[in-house]
Amino acid sequence: MRTEIDHLPPAKQRELERVIGLLMGEFEQAIAGGTQPFRKNGKILKIILFGSYARGDWVDEPHNGYQSDFDLLIVVSHEKLTDIADYWYVAEDKILRDPKIGRTVNIIVHTLQEVNAALGKGQYFFTDIARDGIVLYELPGHALATPMPPTAKDAYEVAKGYFEDWSKKIESALKIARFAIEQSELNDGAFLLHQAVERCYACFLLVRTLYFPRSHNIKFLRSLAEQADARLIGAWPRDNKTDRRRFELLKRAYVEARYSPSYKISAEDLDALAESAVRLRDVVQSVCLERLETLRREASAP
Repeated sequence: MRTEIDHLPPAKQRELERVIGLLMGEFEQAIAGGTQPFRKNGKILKIILFGSYARGDWVDEPHNGYQSDFDLLIVVSHEKLTDIADYWYVAEDKILRDPKIGRTVNIIVHTLQEVNAALGKGQYFFTDIARDGIVLYELPGHALATPMPPTAKDAYEVAKGYFEDWSKKIESALKIARFAIEQSELNDGAFLLHQAVERCYACFLLVRTLYFPRSHNIKFLRSLAEQADARLIGAWPRDNKTDRRRFELLKRAYVEARYSPSYKISAEDLDALAESAVRLRDVVQSVCLERLETLRREASAP
């Protein structure tokens, strides 16, 4: 894998250096004083930049809502260290609030065993990272496995199962969200609409990459999905502040619509978000069916 980021402008290189420093410093704080072996001996084995900033096709137009995120895979020494709340929340929060970091930073955390098992099964998501990613930090002696492509038949059957399962879950969430909105239960409607959107991205990513990250952050999921297929971009208007504010309200709904008395959303905002969710559902269905047909043909080829 590559180790250099000299294709990035100096300002972005400095941002990444600051991000890595915060991640490693806060991880050390999180495991400090631990007596359990997994915590006492806990290690970050690798930090890998993936996505548009690794490939070189990032977008940086914050004035109109189009700005690529930094996407990072963190590989750790024990599965318990993948828990975001226990070991990574403080770092994420500090990165989010740091004025010297000018873009969203998304992290996924896995053990080396998980990553190598996924590479051994040919999961497209991790195969792409192994091919295009850039190692920003690593401890020696913890190599990634050689990616092995899945058989065409296995890829088709697994993706087909994901599509059938998640399509039903999307329709269920949209139906219940509509009912809540019609009953003027706006916060419930916002949460359920969030679930519908999250399920849309789950469906797409699982069919397209055979992987879905452990995240309820629909902005992160949107970024991953849109990088994989730009046709999904059209589901969300983002050219003005109202559109961007609405998506942020929906992103926050996963927690705040259920638990925060200060969370407020209007029926007008919900109606607009519901229209976007339906557009997203339609695009996801179309591109997933297209993907399945491609996989079906590959599986049927002699």
